[in-house]
Amino acid sequence: MATTTGQEQRKLFIETDMGSPQLLSFAVGNVAALCRRCPEKIEPNDDSAAVVETASGAIVLVVADGVGGGPMGHKASAIAVQEVSESVIASTSAGDLRPAILDGIEQANREILDLGVGAATTLAVVEIQSGAARAYQVGDSMTLIVGQRGALKWKSTAHSPVGYAVESGMLDEFDAMHHDDRHIVSNLVGCRNMRIEVGPSRLLAARDSVIVGSDGLFDNLHLEEVVRFAKSGKLVDRVERLADQATVRMIGNESDVPGKPDDLTILIYSR
Repeated sequence: MATTTGQEQRKLFIETDMGSPQLLSFAVGNVAALCRRCPEKIEPNDDSAAVVETASGAIVLVVADGVGGGPMGHKASAIAVQEVSESVIASTSAGDLRPAILDGIEQANREILDLGVGAATTLAVVEIQSGAARAYQVGDSMTLIVGQRGALKWKSTAHSPVGYAVESGMLDEFDAMHHDDRHIVSNLVGCRNMRIEVGPSRLLAARDSVIVGSDGLFDNLHLEEVVRFAKSGKLVDRVERLADQATVRMIGNESDVPGKPDDLTILIYSR
């Protein structure tokens, strides 16, 4: 689903099951996007995504992962990406998108709560403008900034007990991928005590990449694997490499590597 309003452009991925990534081209860079349903899943894809270009030339990436196994996860994620993208498009501020993004997240939280069925979703948002990126997060969908040579320049922290343990150094990444509680999320859109984590504004070098993904990516690939597959090459090829490897892990049964069947969403931006 794609919509255009004035000079703004918005591409929505809602209940989609894409066979291959889509490349979106903008004045300040390109985005490759993939939103795919879990292998052999019959129910709707609980992941949703959006890519927005504002009239001022900023790009906003949005990934939401509706809580699986709960009621209307796909609806919750759709509300989240729609409200954030609509708030950004409606913003009259040419330079500061933070109020619009925060307002969109808060409005999504109210609407999901108003459903009254216990629906919830994670949410990761990145604004890219003036050569810098800033991430906003609720839950365990994550954002990375990666250099062309594979330097991990910044990553968000998953809002989960396991994610906090890794960030504090109490748990290493390998053990975290196999931890029994790795699926528990402690912060969601659709909860009355929701909190929004706002990251720092990070300047982007010429060939830096911004990667935003649902836990279908980060629960199936180690961080160094995500970086290695996504650091360079054509954007569509990078997304395909990540998606192919994640899918292999989802349907495999190797005990020494992570593997969790799940819906999968990947957005990669690069200039």
